[in-house]
This record gives sequence, C-alpha cells and structure tokens, in this order.
Amino acid sequence: MIKLIDKIGYRNDIDGLRAIAVIAVLIFHLGHLPNGYLGVDIFFVISGYLITKILYLQAIGSNLRIKNFYLKRIRRIIPLVSFFTLISLPIGFLLMLPDDFENLAQSVVATNLFSNNILQYLTTGNYWDVVNEFKPLMHTWSLAVEEQYYFIYPFLFFFLKGKNLKYLGHVLILLTIFSLALYFSQIKEAAKFYLLPARFFELSIGGLGAVFLKNKLIVSNYRLLIVLAISVLLVFNVPFLMDFLYIPVVVLLTLILLTTYSEKKGLTSLLLENSVMVFIGKISFSIYMWHQLILAFSRYALFQEMNIQRVLLLFLLTIFLSYLTYKFIEQPFRKKDKFSTKAVLIILLVANLISTVGAFYVYKKGGVLKDFPHLEIFNGDSKNLSHSAYNDRIYAKDKDFPNNEKINVLVIGNSFARDWANVLLESNYGEKINLSYYFTIRSINDKIKDRVAKADLVFWSTLEMNSLKKLNLPKSDLDKVWCTGTKNFGINSGLFYNYSGKDFCAQRTHLEDGYWESNEQLKKEWGAKYIDLIAPVIDSTGEMPVFTDDCKFISQDCRHFTKGGAVFYSKMLSQKLDLIFEN
Repeated sequence: MIKLIDKIGYRNDIDGLRAIAVIAVLIFHLGHLPNGYLGVDIFFVISGYLITKILYLQAIGSNLRIKNFYLKRIRRIIPLVSFFTLISLPIGFLLMLPDDFENLAQSVVATNLFSNNILQYLTTGNYWDVVNEFKPLMHTWSLAVEEQYYFIYPFLFFFLKGKNLKYLGHVLILLTIFSLALYFSQIKEAAKFYLLPARFFELSIGGLGAVFLKNKLIVSNYRLLIVLAISVLLVFNVPFLMDFLYIPVVVLLTLILLTTYSEKKGLTSLLLENSVMVFIGKISFSIYMWHQLILAFSRYALFQEMNIQRVLLLFLLTIFLSYLTYKFIEQPFRKKDKFSTKAVLIILLVANLISTVGAFYVYKKGGVLKDFPHLEIFNGDSKNLSHSAYNDRIYAKDKDFPNNEKINVLVIGNSFARDWANVLLESNYGEKINLSYYFTIRSINDKIKDRVAKADLVFWSTLEMNSLKKLNLPKSDLDKVWCTGTKNFGINSGLFYNYSGKDFCAQRTHLEDGYWESNEQLKKEWGAKYIDLIAPVIDSTGEMPVFTDDCKFISQDCRHFTKGGAVFYSKMLSQKLDLIFEN
C-alpha cells in the first residue's frame, strides 16, 4: 500500500537536485561529462512540478491571479537575464570579430524576446556544433522554452477553473502524449531539441506529479537508488539504453525524486540537503547564466584548450560571480520592499530597450563598430564586405555564359565552391574568364547539362563523386572537370584576433578534426584532377597559417576565405592555375 505524507514546507532536496543539474551542465560545457546536457531536462521537470503546484493550489483555492503569476515570473527571471544581455554587448565589442559580434547581437534580441531557441533552431540547428562553444548567450535557448511555457500554461488553469478543474489531469495527459509523439517522431532533431512542443512533456510530466499529489508526497525508502541512477545517466553512456531514451528516463527518475519523501534522514538527505548542495541549488540560476558567458568569452579570447587549472579557475570564478548576482540582483528584485512592481517594470523596460536597440544597431552595422585592419574592414567605410557577403556575391554568377572570346568556367557546389570562384576571380585569369556558378545538383535538368557542355573548365566542390555520376557526362566533358579541395584554419579566429604577442602575424593553427582525413580521401578519389588547398600551406607539425603574407586573415570563420585569403591562394596556386588553364 502506498503511504502518503503531507509536505508543505520548503524542500531543500529540490535545491540539491538543482545543484546536480547545474553542475552537470557546467561540466558538460567544460568538455567533460558526455551526458551532462541532461541537467537541463532535470530543470524542466522541476519547473513543471513547481509551477503546476503553485497554479493548481491557487486554482483550487479560487485565488488564481494570472497577473500576479506573471509579475512573480518577471521578478524571478527577467532581471538576471537583462543583466546578461546588457553586459554581453560591451564585452563582445571589445573581444569579437564582426561576424561573431553580429551573431551575438542577434542572440541578445532573441533572448530579450524569449525566442533564442527559435534563433538557434533556424541558424545553428545542431546544439553539439563546435560553433556553439563560442556563443555567450547560446544557453538561453532553454530559458526561452520555459518562458514560452510560462506564457501559455497559466491559461490552461484559467479555462479549466471551477468544476472543470477536475479535467486538468486528463488534459495534461493528452498534451503529454502529443508531445511525446513529437519527440519520438521523425521530425528534425533540431526541432525536437529546441522547440517547446517536443519538450513540453518534460514540463507536463512534472506537472502531472503536482496535480495528482497536490501537497502530498509518497513515502519511499528507495530515493538513494534514484539519485544514483540519475548520476549514472549523467556520467556514463549506458550500453543497453538507446540515445533517444536518455531524456525520457531522466524525466521519469526526476519525477520520482520530486514526488517521494524519506521519513528517515539517511544518505539521500546527506547528498541532496547538505549546506553546499543547497547553496549551489539556490544560486543555480546565476550559475547557469554565468557559466556559458564565462566559458564562451574565455575560449574566444584567452584559450581553447581546457586543463585542470583552467577548469578549476573558471569554476571558482563562476561560483563567485554567481553568488554576487544572486545576492545583488536575484534576491533584491524578488522582494517588494526593495523594488516596487512599478520600479521593477520601469528598470527592466529601460534595460531591455537599451540592449535591444544596441543589438539592432550592431546587427545593422554588420558587427563593425570599429576598425578591423587584419580583415580590411573599417568602421564608416560603406564598401565594407564581410566574408559571408564576399562569398555570397558568387550567387549572382548563376547565369548562362555570354557569347565572347573569354574562357568559360563553370563552378559547381556549396560555399567552398564559391570560395574557389573568388580565388579564380582574384587570380591572373579573373579578367579572362566567363564565370558561371551552379549551387547543387539535386535533380538533373537541361540547364546544368547545357552549361557543362559549353564550359571549357568545370570546377566541382563536393565530398563525394556520386552526385557527379548522376550527370552521366560524356568523357569529353569529364576530362574538363576538376575537384577543389576542402580547407580549415582552426576552430575559431577570436583567439588569434585577441593574441597580444609580438609574432601576431605568424600565428598558426591545427586543422579541426576530420579535415585532414577528408582531404586525403578526396585525393584518392580525384587523383591528378584534385586541387589540394591544405598541402601547399600546412607545415611539418600539421599547422595551417592564420594570416596572409601581408598579415590579413585568410579566413574569419576558419572555413571560408576573406578577400585577403582568396588573393593569397590565387598567388600561391598560380602555377597550378597556369597548368589547368594552359592545357
């Protein structure tokens, strides 16, 4: 028989659970604890449980006031978030290259509008992409999910008030089933990860526990096993558990921990309710907000390799700063005797207005608020051309060859192909060619076949030959096809930009994982018709140059050429180009 006990007072064990969750996320972002990202899912379940409990008990007592709910949420969340969107912009101005600063500005606006999850879904898509390591506000995607949940969830109680409140559990079960169906469906992984519909079940399952138990908890002597099971899932890859089951299992284990109570003070209480864990749990929101900002800017400007000393330093810095913001921002804004509702709303409105307007200005300026001589980009110069715009200009070349005496050159492929097109245009042959660009071959049509037939040379940028085989080209056309290689100049250029040594222009970097192997595979496939962009510049230690001979960035994003990079390669490959064009 299940034994229930009334539990109305403050629960230190939930703070302990928060501590486990936030430490897991922090260590995960430090590059360890492979399943530490599940800490976010623990937070979702806790939020669903506590928010539902508050709303449900108020609805039962007929004192539900949605306005009061939102004011409390505003006091709890927005002051700290506003602080971080405000401070991130000036730090970004000091440390970041234009494209990264522009991306930060986008994140500031999205964070202020509770929609950074949508921005992440539309831009990065992949949470595990290395690019996210350098985004100071990347982590606010989870806040956006919760804020969107807070925005719609109270109205469920409003519409089910009175006698209809008895149907709340049934509605939550239906919504949970719908959300789980999305989670287990074949929709995009990014949509499952970032968007509320596929995440709702984590919040609603916590809510179901609150609805069916109200202020009661189930007496259990097995809570220690649940804590250990959660810890195992955070730390280890369990052989018999498929990847997509980790989140549902952690959600259920968290629910069990939230809805149970041990009458005896044992090891579970020692683990979850000791003063250190409770303290970390209380400042967990600040820790969550600080950790990514500190990590991202540290990796961007100071170091990308994490050793024990750096991990410890960043951890202690995060805890110290988190305590300060908890004491001087979180706590004061939650107390009406410190800040009246009117004062809170005015302060937050002004703060968000400043950061949003500032971010829009940064975005409009393309992140160029100062001179970047190593990129040949200068504040106030209307001719500034970012590396993305420089790459994208090749799209305008998607047209047929004109009828003249120049050499017809067709370039086919993705952004790396557009890079090669820029190399050709910056070379000695730039004025001697008719350049035509075709993005990708998704379906065979007469246009692409006609361009290949009319071309004197075809440059192909792809990682496989299968797409080329779809064209069924005659041998005469195949003979004029060349493959342009892959390339990479490290993980992030911010570290090189912020370097203060005397040998600034001589900086070199290792290839990102996988690029060397890909380059070698392409060499095997294409043989003499392969244009290798790595071998001519890589040194005996496996490092690539960061700057051109005249100290211009070869690449701003470590993947695509700046104009200086295209000019650099056009000169370096001049003999190769002579061989190709003169044959």
